[in-house]
Amino acid sequence: MKETMKDLARSIVISIGMAMAIFCLTGIIFDIKYRGNFSLDNYGFTKMVTGCVMVGLGYGVPSIVYRKESLPMPIKVIVHMGIGCIVYTIVAYAVGWIGDSVTIGQGIVIAAVQLVVAFFIWFLFMRYYRREAKRMNEKIQAMK
Repeated sequence: MKETMKDLARSIVISIGMAMAIFCLTGIIFDIKYRGNFSLDNYGFTKMVTGCVMVGLGYGVPSIVYRKESLPMPIKVIVHMGIGCIVYTIVAYAVGWIGDSVTIGQGIVIAAVQLVVAFFIWFLFMRYYRREAKRMNEKIQAMK
């Protein structure tokens, strides 16, 4: 149980950090796009940072599902990404990342970009952990 909580805390810190990094990079892009005239009012920045933390939690907390060995990997991915993407979409509408004036086509593009980014990050983590497991197995085999 203690190890599970430690893994959960680590996942939460990593996911919030990644969400904040993506938020900052996106902010820089918008600042450049609008030539330094990118402004927020009515606590817009605070709402967005809070939303960013919520998105980090939305992806970090469900990652605990990967510790459940009895579930097949596709189910784990669906649970993790499903919860994360739903949380992201709700937060995006709540804080104004996706406005009310978005057309259906724009909504589909936004959802597709969201899924591509989420699965790209997931893929990078999957590769890292598989490589780490392979190294550990090689060390175990060398010890025999």
